[in-house]
Amino acid sequence: MNLNDFFFGIYPYIAGTIFLVGSLVRFEREQFGWKADSSQLLDRKTLRLGSNLFHVGILALFAGHFVGLLTPHSVFLALGISDLAHQVIAISAGTVFGLICMAGGVLLWRRRMFNPRVRAVTRFMDLVILDWILITLALGLATIPFSIAHALDGDASTMVALAEWAQSVVTFRAEAGLLENVDLIFKIHLFFGMTVFLLFPFSRLVHIWSAPVGYLARPYQVVRAKYVRYR
Repeated sequence: MNLNDFFFGIYPYIAGTIFLVGSLVRFEREQFGWKADSSQLLDRKTLRLGSNLFHVGILALFAGHFVGLLTPHSVFLALGISDLAHQVIAISAGTVFGLICMAGGVLLWRRRMFNPRVRAVTRFMDLVILDWILITLALGLATIPFSIAHALDGDASTMVALAEWAQSVVTFRAEAGLLENVDLIFKIHLFFGMTVFLLFPFSRLVHIWSAPVGYLARPYQVVRAKYVRYR
């Protein structure tokens, strides 16, 4: 077994298992720590801007990766989206939302590192996960020049290989050989991205599981003021 087979044939399942089992164990044993540990009261201004940029960017990137990599190739072709057009869309969206996410992440990192009050309540794992996400993001942005070069040559084979590999992983038949000839920068980005899931249960990211999605569809509340008349 070579390194390519391990990192892209076995490691995805190691990271995924730790992600799921670790989250369950964390919920069962440490519910008190199942929270985002907000430091808004310590520095509201920087948090508002940095958090909004970071969350908008990272949610868009996650959705883009999820749809772009896991949607079967035949579906895009049926919709009239060629491989090259798909790649151009991915480059454009990835660049825009990647830069937005990076801007927000850098603001959050600077706030945690240089605001004394925020730094005082920052845990070691808070810095580890934020640094890891920012490095993963930087690596993702570093793949864009390679993708642009491929697109200019009319070559979408790397994007197709990445998508087919991701689909093979989620269907439990990982084909690491699909990435054998992919540029190294893409492989490093994939490793860092998978490791985010491995670190997930040990960080504040677990609060994502408790996202109040149902709040968006709940009926509105009728609030009536209670007036007290004094005589």
